[in-house]
Amino acid sequence: MAKMVLLAQYLSINSTVLNNFTKKAELSVEVEDKDVTTYASLGWKEVLGGLKSGELGVEFLQDFAATQLDAIMWPLLGLVVPFEVRADQSAVSTSNPKYTGSILIKGWNPIEGSVGDEATVGLTFPTSGAVARGTT
Repeated sequence: MAKMVLLAQYLSINSTVLNNFTKKAELSVEVEDKDVTTYASLGWKEVLGGLKSGELGVEFLQDFAATQLDAIMWPLLGLVVPFEVRADQSAVSTSNPKYTGSILIKGWNPIEGSVGDEATVGLTFPTSGAVARGTT
């Protein structure tokens, strides 16, 4: 079994590569479980998959300079925009798949932290529509 240490994740939001600011990117997807148990189930619960959903969790190092992170993300507030995330910045392949879709920029925390902390921004954006896995 291959092992991997994440050293160079790739993250693009709204077609802007944000690797220089990204400390962490986590994509999670799930499907609702719908209970379809009947008396014929003989006491065993039966489920079917319902609606799918996802979230893109990110942690950025903040940068307020012109054309940097805050200036990129602030105008996106309230918009549904495309994203791409992959484990490594190298080319997309069967061993480095890309995950793409759209996310709602439902919030932005421009200032977080306590005395002595690095200036970070941590948020979770819900996906909107399908999330796709690609290898080319």
